[in-house]
Parts: sequence; structure tokens; C-alpha cells
Amino acid sequence: MKLAVVILAAGRGERMGSPLPKVLHGIFDKPMLQCVIDSAERLRPLRIVAVVGKHFKEIKKSIKPGNILFAVQKKPNGTGDALLRAKTLLKDFRGTILVLNGDVPLITSETLKKFLSLHQTGRNHISLISFAATNPASYGRILRDRNSCINAIVEDKDATEAQRKITEVNSGVYAIESGVLSLLKEIPLNIAKGEYYLTDIIGIAGNKGYKMNACCIGSEDEMMGVNTASELMKARKIFRERLANAWIKKGVTFLDHDSIFISGNVVIGKNTIIYPDVCLEGRTEIGSGCTIYPNVRIVDSVIKDGVVVKDSTVIEGSIVRAKAVVGPFAHIRPGCDIGSETKIGNFVEIKKSLIGDRTKASHLSYLGDASIGKGVNIGAGTITCNYDGKKKSRTTIEDGAFIGSDTQLVAPVRVGKGAYIGAGSTITKCVPAMSLSVSRADQKNIEGWAIKRQFKVQNSKFKINKKKRK
Repeated sequence: MKLAVVILAAGRGERMGSPLPKVLHGIFDKPMLQCVIDSAERLRPLRIVAVVGKHFKEIKKSIKPGNILFAVQKKPNGTGDALLRAKTLLKDFRGTILVLNGDVPLITSETLKKFLSLHQTGRNHISLISFAATNPASYGRILRDRNSCINAIVEDKDATEAQRKITEVNSGVYAIESGVLSLLKEIPLNIAKGEYYLTDIIGIAGNKGYKMNACCIGSEDEMMGVNTASELMKARKIFRERLANAWIKKGVTFLDHDSIFISGNVVIGKNTIIYPDVCLEGRTEIGSGCTIYPNVRIVDSVIKDGVVVKDSTVIEGSIVRAKAVVGPFAHIRPGCDIGSETKIGNFVEIKKSLIGDRTKASHLSYLGDASIGKGVNIGAGTITCNYDGKKKSRTTIEDGAFIGSDTQLVAPVRVGKGAYIGAGSTITKCVPAMSLSVSRADQKNIEGWAIKRQFKVQNSKFKINKKKRK
């Protein structure tokens, strides 16, 4: 089958109550329009055309680069006119045109593949997806003849009382053979709305003897259109549940799947346990046998097998290798590689650093632009001073080194293999392997100093009270 896809995305979205174009409102980490494009791309069409309105530049900028053509509907003249705007970009195309809507973000490629197969098998000129609606009031009703063949679609406001009782409704998804597009020019203007309804093409095609079918294969949740903020919230909930259920079937445990967010591009291994209020975003990969505790956010990162990420930790654009423990309250910034069996503890921030296997930075440290070897101990309060006001420099700590608490390492600097840094040191020069480096002022003990200070304080208070009595 030669396939082209047209996505109608020119709706103004006034009911969203937001200046943002309706199709750019997000289903978590991607715009609704991008969700529809992603489903369309899995069908491998020859081209995809998005019909957009006055927000063309904003929409184009927000969609990931790809083989997307844009047609502009300058005036909101309805869905029939919108498809007509795309016709120019399809004039040399011969095949099936799949028409989708940019505000129906939950539609899946699996449903679309099934629909196109039915369209092709039936050798129809026009097919559409229908579904049984619990509350059909906002949908166009499917009208069938005595032989159960579709002969028209009637909008709710134009329907009779008998027609309003029909629960089979139009999803707005069509498969139209390219030769039938000429009928778009015959769609009459709806005087009440001042628009051209694409639904009217069914009645026109039926009168001309074209073969048509309505395939009742859609689910109400999958086909829901998003027109208001409350509908957007509902769509997000459905999307979250859909993803969570898919991962549960693959052996992932969620302690409360209603409170988690998972991007559609995330991969999770078997026997991983995910606690409430976890966000897994972007192209994150979680290995098998991991434990992700509450309030964790992981973005575009790879978490290998057996990793434990403790409460309130953020990991961005990094790799955490097998059996490492990160957190609680840790921040792994982009560009980090955390080694196997490594411990990154409370209030530790790491940026653009390589951390070797079995290294420990258990608390209250900043490690930026550093290369740290295996089996290194980073004491509490350690800081790599990587920025001199103009440029950033790297700190290198070789295998087995011991960095005492409250150490400042002023980059560029290297600490050799097995070296020790005494607590409270500021290191500005390289430290040779297997040596001890200490940089502290000499300690002085002044005998009786506290007694003298206490006497001065009491004498000062006596003078103040004496002045008050006078």
C-alpha cells in the first residue's frame, strides 16, 4: 500500500484557556501533535503533511525535525477546507491518504495498521474509524442503511432526536483514496458555522456510488479528542496507565502507578521496583533488578542492572553502572559516568565527571569536571574548584586515593594513585602517588583565653546595667 498521512492541526483551541496552540499542549514530555506524528511514522508513509493555522512557526519549531511537510490554513474554515489545503502537497501522490487529527494524541499505530488493512481488504474508496461512545453528544453520528452500510455522518447539532440516540460515532480518522480528493470541492458551506465539514464527503461519495465503510474498531479512550484542560488531564492519565500496564506485563513493579510518570521512550528491565512520585523522562533506560525510591527524577540517562536510586535524587544525561547506589538527595548532572558498586550519597552534586568503580562520595560534596579512579574515598565537604572565572579545568584523582573531609582541590590538579589528603586541606599542586599532602595553618592553643573572654563579657554587661540604673 502506498500511504500518505495528513494531520489536521489548525484548530485554535480557545477552550484550552491558553495562548499556546492546542496541538502543542503536552502529553507529559511531548506535544499532542508529536504523539500523533510518532504513531503515523511507525506506518512508514511516503510523506506526512501537517495542516496548521496561524501558529505555523511556533508549531514547526516545537516538532522534532523529520520528514514533515506543512500546509497552512490561513482562515479556520473547517476540516473539509483543511484537507483541501493539503491537497497541493499531494497532487503527485497516488495511493491511500490517512487523515488524522492533531488533538487525538492517544491513537496507536497498532489500531491504524488494523484499520488500513480493513480498508485495503474491503477495496473501499473511503473508510473511517467509528466507536461506541458512552456519551455521544459531542460526536458526529454514523448513519447506516438497511444493509448496515454507512451512508452519512450527521453532527449532533444537526441531528434529529432519533439520530441523537445513535451511539456509534465518528472518530475523525479516515482512509481516502487519492482519486476521491476531488470531492472536497463539492463540500457545501455550513451556514450556521461558516465551515466546510469533512464529514459531508461521506454523503457526497455515497451519492456517486463510491464504496465506503465505517470500521467500528476504535475505543473511546484511544479516540478521545482534547479540547479543554480537563480533557488534557484525562488524556495524560490514560497515557500513564497505558504505559504502566504495559511495563507491569513485562515484570516491572509499581507501588503506585497512579503517581508515576513514564515517557513513551523509556525502557525498564524486569524485576525493577519503582516507588511513588517517580519521573522517568526522555530516552531513559532502567536495567533489571533496580530499585527507584520516591521523588526521583531521571532524564535521558542509562541506569544499569541492580542500581539503587534513593529518595529525592535527580539524574540527568548520565550513566550509572551496575550495583551503584545513588542518593538520597543527590544530583547527577549531565555528562557523568558513575562506576559499578559506587556510592554517591546525601547532598552530593556531580557534573561532567567520571567516577570509577567502588568509589565512595557519601555526603556533602561537589565534584565537577573530574576524573576519579577506582576505590577512591571522597570525604564529606570535598569540593573540586573547577572554575577560575574564565575557564573550567579538570581535577584527576587516581585509583585508591583518600581525600579527607573539607578538602578543596583547585583545578587543574592531579592526586596520584594511593595518595592521602589530610582533612581541611586546600590542594593547589599535584600530589605524588602514595604520598600524604596536608595544607593547614599551624594550630595554636591559647591557655585561659575563654576565661578572659567570659570576664570581658560580664564586665561589659555590668557597665550597661549601671548606666540604665542612673
